[in-house]
Amino acid sequence: MRRVHIIGRKNSGKTTLITELVRYLSARGYRVGTIKHTHHQHELDTPGKDSHRHREAGAAPVGIIARNMTAVFCPATEGEPKEERYRRMAPLFAGCDVVLVEGDLQTDQPKMEVWRAATGNEPVACSDSSVRYLITDDEPPPCATPRLPRSELSAVAHAVLELAGLNIRTD
Repeated sequence: MRRVHIIGRKNSGKTTLITELVRYLSARGYRVGTIKHTHHQHELDTPGKDSHRHREAGAAPVGIIARNMTAVFCPATEGEPKEERYRRMAPLFAGCDVVLVEGDLQTDQPKMEVWRAATGNEPVACSDSSVRYLITDDEPPPCATPRLPRSELSAVAHAVLELAGLNIRTD
């Protein structure tokens, strides 16, 4: 799975950028998958529904197939390395050219940071050299990380493809 992580502080515009990148790259023939990473604990299933009851009974994984959606709930083992969880998900993304992950600072995969001065925070890139690009329209960028203009979606998309090790198709 070719992953590129789009990171940034709260309200920096990560989700907006990812949805724009998905539309842009999809329109050019790329198959794009996404994963939302969160450090919060969420119940993804609906308590009381049959699938949730199956899980409570000990089934793992539990799948749901509906007319418009298919989902599989897989329990995470306490202390399981996050990279192992990505590896378990990889077969589901096998048909994707690139997978954009929203978040996850603790990875060795390529990272790009969306940053806006209005958030009042210093970019993560200023203290984390593993961030490959700082995506911002704010001037001047507060650190030496290579900058991509947020307003130039094609430049950001090309950088995503480069980080994913893909050949860039002409527009």
